Amino acid sequence: MTIRRVVPDIRTEAMEESRDFYVLLGLEEVMNQGWVITLASPSQPTAQITLLRHDETSAIVPDLSIEVDDVDAVYAAVAGGGAEIVHPLRDETWGVRRFFVMDPNGRVVNVMSHPRR
Repeated sequence: MTIRRVVPDIRTEAMEESRDFYVLLGLEEVMNQGWVITLASPSQPTAQITLLRHDETSAIVPDLSIEVDDVDAVYAAVAGGGAEIVHPLRDETWGVRRFFVMDPNGRVVNVMSHPRR
């Protein structure tokens, strides 16, 4: 399994103010769907943070996201290991395949892959 990036997810009701703050720190907006904004380093694009007002397809907002090369293999390993899946493995309309799992500390991890191009 290859991990492509690990991104902290920050729940906020102050989306624009939060975005503007992180822009002052040198990040730039690379995605904005209204309910979720991703900011990245211009010089190191995998250095990112995500701001979420809510999650579009889950009542649970994740604490961090891990992008992997094969989300189905990770799902099989995690489910086989007995971890609590709190959002099922599914293809989302915005182009990712993902699931949420609870870590031993009660943190929700969004494990996802982008389709291969």
